[in-house]
Amino acid sequence: MKKIIIILVLLGFLSPVFGLINSPRVVFAQSENQITPPKNAEEMKAVGEKALTIGGKELPGIIQKIWKEEVVPLWFKMYDWFKSKCGEKINNWFQKTIKPELEKRKPKVEEEFKKESGEMKTEVKQELPKIGQSLWQKFKELIK
Repeated sequence: MKKIIIILVLLGFLSPVFGLINSPRVVFAQSENQITPPKNAEEMKAVGEKALTIGGKELPGIIQKIWKEEVVPLWFKMYDWFKSKCGEKINNWFQKTIKPELEKRKPKVEEEFKKESGEMKTEVKQELPKIGQSLWQKFKELIK
């Protein structure tokens, strides 16, 4: 085991020398399009404006692509995992505890709903003429 580790370490150090892996010297020597810092304020302004225009055009598409291709699938995977681990337990708990209570209260809720809807209808019938009258009065005042 020690021999394998020693061989791997030596190979890691010697491989850039023999060109098996690009060494930092080789990578830096090959980069021809190096970015240079701006020399004055006008160049800095031009670079900033270019970055803002490109960013303004491309950034929404990039964010949308990331959202659709990475975020949403991740959330679906998390949901599926949670559903497979805990979904049955939650469903059983709901069926045993919550659903019977809902069934017990359903007639009372329906009765209250009918009562409240009747009250709201009478309120609307009483208030609607007042609103229309006040709007007409405001309109008359505007004309004067």
